[in-house]
Amino acid sequence: MVSMRVMSAAALCAILAACIEVGPDYKVPPQALVNAPAANGAFVAGASAATSEALPDHWWHLYDDPVLNQLIEKALASNVDLRAAQANLERSDALLAGARTAREPSIVADASTHYTQQSAQAVLAHVQPPRHEVYNMGITISYDLDLFGGIRRGIEAAEADREAVIAARDLVRVNVAAQTAHAYSDLCNAGNQADILQQQIEVQQRHLALTRQMVAHGRAPSFTQDRDQSAIENSRAQLAPLQARKLNALFRLATLMGQPPEAYDKSLLACHTPLELKTLIPAGDGRAMLSRRPDVRAAERRLAAATAEIGVQTAALYPDIKIGASIGSTGAATSFFSPLTNRFAVGPMVSWDLHRDAIRDRIEAARAESRMSLAHFDRTVLTALRETETSLDDYSAALDRLERLESARDAAREVNNRTDELWRGGKVGGLEALDAQRTWLAAESAVASAQADVNNDQISTFLALGGGWQ
Repeated sequence: MVSMRVMSAAALCAILAACIEVGPDYKVPPQALVNAPAANGAFVAGASAATSEALPDHWWHLYDDPVLNQLIEKALASNVDLRAAQANLERSDALLAGARTAREPSIVADASTHYTQQSAQAVLAHVQPPRHEVYNMGITISYDLDLFGGIRRGIEAAEADREAVIAARDLVRVNVAAQTAHAYSDLCNAGNQADILQQQIEVQQRHLALTRQMVAHGRAPSFTQDRDQSAIENSRAQLAPLQARKLNALFRLATLMGQPPEAYDKSLLACHTPLELKTLIPAGDGRAMLSRRPDVRAAERRLAAATAEIGVQTAALYPDIKIGASIGSTGAATSFFSPLTNRFAVGPMVSWDLHRDAIRDRIEAARAESRMSLAHFDRTVLTALRETETSLDDYSAALDRLERLESARDAAREVNNRTDELWRGGKVGGLEALDAQRTWLAAESAVASAQADVNNDQISTFLALGGGWQ
C-alpha cells in the first residue's frame, strides 16, 4: 500500500512537472527595433553602388583574386583570435552540458570506516566503553521533478548563451576576413602608387636634364633647375611612406595568420594591381543584413537568455520537490551487511525558500536585466543600420570621385599622346612634352589614390553587411 502511494505521488508530480513552467516564454518583443518597417526595407544610400541581390558568404570571391582567397583561408584557419573564440565556444558547450545534467537523476555513493570509542564521561559512565570498528556505505539516488520549470529555464538560458557565443565567434570570423582583405588591398595599392611615383620621378629627372641644358645655353634662369630638383626630392619623399605601408601590410597579414611579423611572405610584394570589383555590391536589404550580422544575432540571443533567467528566479518562489531513494549499511564491522545494519529509505523531499522578499528582488533584477538586454539589442540594430548606410554612402561617393578622376586622367593621357606626337614631329619642344607627361602621371597618381579609397570603402561595406561566415 505504501509503495502504491509513493508511485502515485511520483506519477502526479511528473505530470505536473511536464505542464508547469513559470516565467515568460521568449519571443522577440513586438516593440523591438528589429521589427520596425524602416529596419526591413531597402537601404537609403548607395543606390548607384549596390543591388538588392543577396550577399554571398565568401564575398571576397567577387574580386576573383586567387591570392586574396588563399590569404583569407589561411587567416580563418590559423588566426589566434578565432582560436580563442573557438575555445570560448567549447567552454560554453561544457556549461550547457552541465546545465542539462540537472535534468538527470543524481547518484551519490559513499563509503567510510573508522575505529571508535565513545567518551565514558559524556554518558556519565565510570567504565571504559568498548571499542568498535564502525563502517558506513550506501547509494543515494534523487531526481528533481522540476515542478515549476526552474531547471528547464536554466537550460534555455544556457542554450541562448551558447548561441550568443557562436555569434561572437562568427563576428570574429567576419572581422578577420575583412582585416585580411584590407591589409592585402593596402599592400597592392601601395605598390601601384609607388610604381606611378617612380614614373613621375623619371619624368622629373628628364625635365631637370633639359632644364640644365637650357640654363647652360642661357635660355633659362639658373633657379629653374633648383625648382626641378626640389620637385624631384618632394616626389622621392613620398616613396618612404609607401614602402612603409607595404611592409606594415605584410606585418598585418602575417599576424592575422598567426605568425610573427618577421615571418611575412616576401612574394606578396609582387602585387602592384589594385583589387577590382567588376559588379555592383550585392547588398540585399535591411532584413537580410540584420539576420546576417553576427553582432545583431548575439544581442538577440543575450535577450533570450535574460528572459529565461526571469523564469529561473521565479521558480524559486515555489517548492522544489525531489523524489529519492537510498540503500546502504551502517554499523559495526562484525555485523557487516546484516539485517541489523542494513538500511533503506524512499520518498519525496521538499525544500522551500520562504524568504520571499529576497526572491522577488532577484526576479525584479532579472526583469531589469531583460530590459537592459532589449535596449542593447535595439542599439545594436541601430548601429548595424547606421554602419551599413554610412558605408554605402561613402562607397558611392568614392566611386563617383574615382569616375571623375579617371575622366580627367584619360583627358590628360590624350593630351600627352598628342603632345608626344608633336614633339616627335619637331613641332613642340621637349619641355612641353615632358610637362604633358608629368600632368598625365599626376592624374594617374590621383586615380591610384582614389582607387585605394574605393577598395577600402568596398571592404568596409562588406564588413558592415556582415558577410564572411557560414
